[in-house]
Amino acid sequence: MSDDSEPWYRTAVFYEVAVHSYADSNGDGIGDLQGLTERLAYLEWLGITAIWILPIFPSPMRDGGYDVSDYLGIRPEFGDFDDFRTLIEQAHRRGIRVITDFIVNHTSNQHPWFQEARLPGSRKRDWYVWTDDPSTYSEARVIFVDTHTSNWAWDEVAGQYYWHRFFDHQPDLNYDNPAVRDAIADAMRFWLDMGLDGLRLDAVPYLFEREGTNCENLPETHAYLKEIRSMIDDEYPGVVLLAEANQRPEDLLAYFGDGDECHMAFNFPIMPLLFLAVASDDATVVAKELAATPDIPRGCQWSVFLRNHDELTLEMVTSTQRAALYDAYAPDPAMRKNVGIRRRLAPLLNGDRRKIELLHAVLLSLPGSPVMYYGDEIGMGDDIVLPDRDGVRTPMQWNPTPSAGWSDADPTHFYLPVVSDDAYGPNRVNVHDERADEHSLLSAVRNLIAMRPPAFGTAAFKVLNPGDPRVLAIARGEFTVAANFSSAPLTVRCGTDSYVAGNGTIKGNSVSLPPYGWLWMGPA
Repeated sequence: MSDDSEPWYRTAVFYEVAVHSYADSNGDGIGDLQGLTERLAYLEWLGITAIWILPIFPSPMRDGGYDVSDYLGIRPEFGDFDDFRTLIEQAHRRGIRVITDFIVNHTSNQHPWFQEARLPGSRKRDWYVWTDDPSTYSEARVIFVDTHTSNWAWDEVAGQYYWHRFFDHQPDLNYDNPAVRDAIADAMRFWLDMGLDGLRLDAVPYLFEREGTNCENLPETHAYLKEIRSMIDDEYPGVVLLAEANQRPEDLLAYFGDGDECHMAFNFPIMPLLFLAVASDDATVVAKELAATPDIPRGCQWSVFLRNHDELTLEMVTSTQRAALYDAYAPDPAMRKNVGIRRRLAPLLNGDRRKIELLHAVLLSLPGSPVMYYGDEIGMGDDIVLPDRDGVRTPMQWNPTPSAGWSDADPTHFYLPVVSDDAYGPNRVNVHDERADEHSLLSAVRNLIAMRPPAFGTAAFKVLNPGDPRVLAIARGEFTVAANFSSAPLTVRCGTDSYVAGNGTIKGNSVSLPPYGWLWMGPA
């Protein structure tokens, strides 16, 4: 399924998909595993080589499934274990790997572990983190600042406060308890035994708490990750661990360890700067961030993305940059969530094909393995009227019918409504019509994936100086990438005399780029 000279994830193109919003096979208004399996042919056609599935565990669904209530089950509306195994088997037959979310930090307050832990005298009390004093761990920041003012919540049954780094209905597990560490490791084994190719470890920086610290990135967390990695290497060689750690690069680097912790980690800091560069006609911020990105251990890999199922986080930018991003991309307060912007790619860029294609071209050439979010390849919109992050998790738009071809159910029974915006509704944005149009966004994205040199996943990178701050220029081994982040046509000196892909022109080592134009140059 991959070149044996490189780990498979180093050359993969990932596709993130929410099962409940992708395809409904049984007409109940909720997407399911069988529906996703039936759409694997489309993903193969698109050029996807790995899919990342959002949580499928049983859950009250107060946080999109990240509030897990059973680590060893599947939400009944999604299907059963046979459906899950069939999905993996069919994906593998098409050369597509499958990874899924694994929520390591917390559970739902409906999980039987927590329900038992609340009871006086319970043997599971120390499976979670409790206190009589809510000033404990006061140096830890509150992450959901628009929802909570404290990381502690009072439980009437327990008669104590419990610790939560996210929503108060998601109590944190106590990783100082060996029984918790063993239970989580066994749950991982349960899913990997069914053939999964990897686990995305959700919210991994927050596993331990220590007084006098911010309770993030603690040595104990990295010691535990080394234990998990050792288990993976011994029992499941070839499986990838992907760290979701929204941290600065210097802290992110630690999640690779010495090549003995996670295989991959999301490069969160680069993502908002791509949008800032477009808004300011200045690629300098991207160039500086890339130049400051540390080297990672051999065999490890960054994971890079434009958008995903959460808000576009602005935690890693300066206050001035944050204000500029809010002004450019979220003028309506309803577009904002936590410290970020809850919008999809196409609406963020006002549907401008030039900007959308530019950012896809840059994404596919950045150091790391790209992750595409379902629907962005066709320019899907969002619905900011929906609560929380649901506005960016609406049903996939397969055809121009009012139901978007994703379900046969009565639309009033849909888990989430189809986007109804005139500019982004299924009558304007859908797979069926775009697949038939060689000039569509979908066709352009598919061509980009097909033309992407494998070296973009493996080659060393170097930031070049094109002599114009509006142009990002990077070397990827034998290849050169030039991207114009401005609305003006530009000519810079950074190229080669070989063309791979793009909409600019080359003459010697001079490169002419149209507004928001780009070029990949190097060996054909």
